[in-house]
Amino acid sequence: MNEQDRRVFEGMFAPRVIALVGASSDENKHTSRPQRSLRRHGYGGKIVPINPKRDEIFGDRAYPSLLEVPDTIDHAFIMVPAAAVPEAIEQCIERGVPVATIYADGFAEAGPEGRRRQEELVARAREGGVRILGPNCSGVLSTRPSSALSVNAAIEQLDIKPGPLAVISQSGSMTGGLLSRGLGRGVGFSKVVSIGNESDLTVGEITDWLVDDPETGTILLFLETIRDAPRLASAARRAIEAGKPVIAYKLGRSAVGRSLAASHTGAMAGSAEVSDAFFRAHGILRIDNLETMFELPALLAGRRPSERHRVAVMSTTGGGAATVVDRLGSMEVEVVPPSEAVVSSLADKGIDIPRGPLTDLTHAGTRADVYGAVLDQLVASDHCDLVLAIAGSSAQFQPEISAGPLVQAGKQGKPLAAFFAPHAPEALERLSKAAVAGFRTPESCADAIRAWSQWRFPSAAPESDHAALAAVASAVAGLNGRRPNELDSAGIFAALGIPTASAIVVRESDSAADSVNEFPVVAKVLSADVPHKTDAGGVVLGIRNTDELTQAIDRIRGNVATRHPTAKIDGVLVQKMESGLAEVILGFRRDPEVGPVVVLGIGGILAELYRDIAVRIAPVGIEEARSMVAQVKGLAVVRGYRGLPLGDTEALAQAVVSMSQLADDPQAGIAEAEINPLLVLPDGEGVVAVDGLVICSPRS
Repeated sequence: MNEQDRRVFEGMFAPRVIALVGASSDENKHTSRPQRSLRRHGYGGKIVPINPKRDEIFGDRAYPSLLEVPDTIDHAFIMVPAAAVPEAIEQCIERGVPVATIYADGFAEAGPEGRRRQEELVARAREGGVRILGPNCSGVLSTRPSSALSVNAAIEQLDIKPGPLAVISQSGSMTGGLLSRGLGRGVGFSKVVSIGNESDLTVGEITDWLVDDPETGTILLFLETIRDAPRLASAARRAIEAGKPVIAYKLGRSAVGRSLAASHTGAMAGSAEVSDAFFRAHGILRIDNLETMFELPALLAGRRPSERHRVAVMSTTGGGAATVVDRLGSMEVEVVPPSEAVVSSLADKGIDIPRGPLTDLTHAGTRADVYGAVLDQLVASDHCDLVLAIAGSSAQFQPEISAGPLVQAGKQGKPLAAFFAPHAPEALERLSKAAVAGFRTPESCADAIRAWSQWRFPSAAPESDHAALAAVASAVAGLNGRRPNELDSAGIFAALGIPTASAIVVRESDSAADSVNEFPVVAKVLSADVPHKTDAGGVVLGIRNTDELTQAIDRIRGNVATRHPTAKIDGVLVQKMESGLAEVILGFRRDPEVGPVVVLGIGGILAELYRDIAVRIAPVGIEEARSMVAQVKGLAVVRGYRGLPLGDTEALAQAVVSMSQLADDPQAGIAEAEINPLLVLPDGEGVVAVDGLVICSPRS
């Protein structure tokens, strides 16, 4: 970090002088809590209460304003009402305070007027050289050096253990909850940040700074949304290089409250899928279970992403093991049986183990010599990349048998996880002290292993196809500001190098008999005002002759006139009737949270219903595109499933790459683009787009 960032970072986490603006002498008020919390947790610097009605608060001399404080102030914690905050910021500017945390609410979270006040406040603070944390922020915590600058009651009361975990939370109320849960599992914390409205300092910026913090080993994010995605992406990539995993728990798995985009792609790729794509692209581990946040770091400590993720499972309890293994199977984690070498080596020691995916030791596994021997063989074997040990009642009543061998095996370097079916606090404590990942529930255990199995090094962005993008820009410019219809869209896809079906346009005055000589054909309304043509009755398939075509055109015009009476109709598009082995939907859009994404899924009119999709941050290279093709389950029909004819999946992957290039459009001229369907032809014959939609951004 640069010198200015270093000054702000130290002002946040290692301030020598803290000014509490609006400090109260009433112990029942929240505004009295930061002063008590700082003292209780051993803050060694100077506390300066700011209150014009008091000369002293809780033993510290008070001042009427920041302007009267004789010391250099490193951090101003502002607790006055929203209307008084601008004046406090003006005083921070005059005194050269590097960072101000604003506890007050009533800003962007309160509506348009509050957002306007917040934007004006941030603009003035930046102009004056003051960085803002918040507003609507409960505070920050550092354990080394100690600085518990927060209104959170839990932070005041908890005995907070120093350790390697840093937390950034977009929920102020959850900061105390996260701390208490982590401390209950024996972990310690370096830094904790309530980010508030994220008006100035962002999750991405603070994550970036924590990468350089020697006290921090793992960065935990509690997210409600993603702001400043480019900075967070850059920080996460730096964190991997520094050996500091970034783990995210993000709300928004459901589609509640998310408005649909104009294309099917926007409806299909919701918040969860897009967030997953963002995390995957930048090496962030997403978890679904809150407990996992504090149990996963031990599994990742000192490790980096790997290419293989085979899991070997050993257990002394069949039922207990099933609670985890069943979940791993549903998450598509690869669970592998012991190798023949492992089976033979153990047999030489008089230990017989099953050859199935679960090495169930049953009652014999409660003997230390058996349990430890099997564990050592699995950890030493190269047929697996992680060993999961599951124990039953022995973990509770004989922790030395269940935990002891795990502590020793943890020194061998291979990722090692343990789940104890009963309540076994002593055994778990032994694992915690030895930095071995121990899990209290099957859900968090499976969640952690799934997150580990999906952890990848971020891939480099592919080079831009400048010729294709120039052709796209030319096609968009040729529209002269009007919205593209399907024929225009086909031209844009062709510019990207994606083949499209041949077609002609029948205008109002044209004769269908004079226009079309080859059948069968498809007829479709041509209008930028009718994006979903099938719903409007604007599509007729399988037209076999001129008479049928004339009737179809009349029917289409009548349907659209009834359902979209104000739509501007450019004609009827008559297209060669194409067929393929599979129909897919291929889309691109600019997500408001994470930026450009590309989406691949099963196409047709039921695309939104199936939601069988793969989503990636755009642009993608050919390997990532191939992984998308492999991810879509419905595309098994063109991957040789049960002897079915092979489709041209390589051409499909290349089409994904081409569509994703729209992310590099320097003018951001295209907001959304979709081909539905894109037909996959037999192997070696390519793909062909038979319907498409392009939505240009307002400035294009």
